[in-house]
Amino acid sequence: MGWGGYWGWDPVENASLMPWLTGTAFLHSVIMQERKGMMKVWNMVLILATFLLCILGTFLTRSGIVSSVHSFAQSPIGPFFSTFLILMTALSLYFLFTRMEELKSENRLDSVVSRESSFLFNNLVLLATTFAVLWGTIFPILSEWVTNEKRTVGAPFFNQVNIPIGLFLLFLTGVGPLLAWRKTSLRSLRKNFTIPLSAGLAAGALFVAFGMRHFYATVCLMLCVFVLVTILAEFHRGARARRRQSQGYWQSLWILTFRNTRRHGGYIVHVAMVFLFVGFAGAGFDQEQQQAMVPGDKLEIGSYTLEMKEVENADNPNYSSAKARMQIWKKGQALSEITPEQRLYKASKQPTSEVALHRTLKEDLYVVFAGPDQDGSSFIIHAYIKPLVAWIWIGGAVFILGTVICLIPNQHERERAAQKVPLKVEARSYAKV
Repeated sequence: MGWGGYWGWDPVENASLMPWLTGTAFLHSVIMQERKGMMKVWNMVLILATFLLCILGTFLTRSGIVSSVHSFAQSPIGPFFSTFLILMTALSLYFLFTRMEELKSENRLDSVVSRESSFLFNNLVLLATTFAVLWGTIFPILSEWVTNEKRTVGAPFFNQVNIPIGLFLLFLTGVGPLLAWRKTSLRSLRKNFTIPLSAGLAAGALFVAFGMRHFYATVCLMLCVFVLVTILAEFHRGARARRRQSQGYWQSLWILTFRNTRRHGGYIVHVAMVFLFVGFAGAGFDQEQQQAMVPGDKLEIGSYTLEMKEVENADNPNYSSAKARMQIWKKGQALSEITPEQRLYKASKQPTSEVALHRTLKEDLYVVFAGPDQDGSSFIIHAYIKPLVAWIWIGGAVFILGTVICLIPNQHERERAAQKVPLKVEARSYAKV
């Protein structure tokens, strides 16, 4: 982003997040419906909520009712979307209540300590996050309607509410695979939880020993280790069982994954979530520095030194710009040269910042050129260190990989499809005879 970072709890960003949360809840709870015939009403509510939240997001984006860098200008299309949203909500509720008898569950929850209950808790946590984001997004609109004063809800509110919820959700991501269907015995709990919990606690002790003092970031990284060990153990147990059939370990792992693509593709998506949370944890160690500089000056931030070489001005029919050429040093070693830039577009008279970025697996260094100061004697440079942001991009790539694997038909589905083809061919041949 032009101001450094990757997420700012912008209203339009939130509008895209909410249906993702309810859709994710549906993808988890629909497994319960397939296996146990449970949570049918719940699933209908989730999928209807996902659709309605998509319409709400479109309304927020197109109506101009919220202030956002991503929204369109206010337009007459807003009332049409709001009317459509109300009608769809009423219609959805009508069909849901009139078909309630056909959506009764076929089974009941046998135990709180079971995989079924972990899916239920997972759903509740995702819905709690959705409600918190929804409330923070629409609160400025509601406050303006009621008091004629527009009150803003910023990132501190969303972080304060969603960080504990997100950590609990991460914990459940690791707990689910360790629980059995219907009921988990105490012996099974001890057996399955010992290694992952020990790994998470050992990692936490190691982080503290190396000087980490941020509570939420430390807990987040501990849970990341816990979840990752849990998922890797699931793959290892399955591959080891198949290896006994005279297959190599890696071959067994490959066959295992594509034998049940939905299950193991889902595990890979959970690994992606671990990487994403590692990136989120880095936000606890952000650093920021601002300084007025002239060519030859240096700015210190973290272990980096930024030296301004020169400022170049340029002009073309589209925009005029000022660009700072800067050298990055780290512990006395020259790394690279970057050129943060500020542009002024002539048609809109709108200034924009072109961020210069130095990226590593450990951290990202953002440098923003804010232009000259008030008297024009120097130039304002903003520098940000954003640790572990690269892991968010890695998590996104792994997320896509896991989703693609989930979409591949598993072995049983391929076998059923192969068995049906000859039957259809024989039927057509017999008809011709």
